[in-house]
Amino acid sequence: MRTVRMAFAGKNVSLSQPDIMQKLTERIDDLKQRIAAWGKRIRRYTERSTRFNQNRLFQSDQKRLYESMERPMVSETGPAPNQADTVAFWRGLWSEPINHSEGPWTEVVASQCAFITSMDPVITTPVDVAETVRRAPN
Repeated sequence: MRTVRMAFAGKNVSLSQPDIMQKLTERIDDLKQRIAAWGKRIRRYTERSTRFNQNRLFQSDQKRLYESMERPMVSETGPAPNQADTVAFWRGLWSEPINHSEGPWTEVVASQCAFITSMDPVITTPVDVAETVRRAPN
């Protein structure tokens, strides 16, 4: 009840009104829309700020801009896992045989694919490569 009172703070709404549930859902929708609008505003500001800084950096020092764009994004997810644990995990995952239950649908798909003819092998000659490279814009 406390959060309901907080949601209607300053709105002159009494909790004993008969249509309180409708007003409550309308208020919740209104607050959700406000939160979404603020989120979009923050996203637009962040994108604009990034664009502005990149444009300014492009005008002053292009090399630094391109270096900053090539750097991988660093995510703070915590310390790297132990190499031995990682190797043990993947060995255990791939080396243990698993008996998958194949349902009747696999037989249906196999019978449908039986009539598909395989593609002829593609032979690429140096002449084909030279012709393609010659038409390339660079």
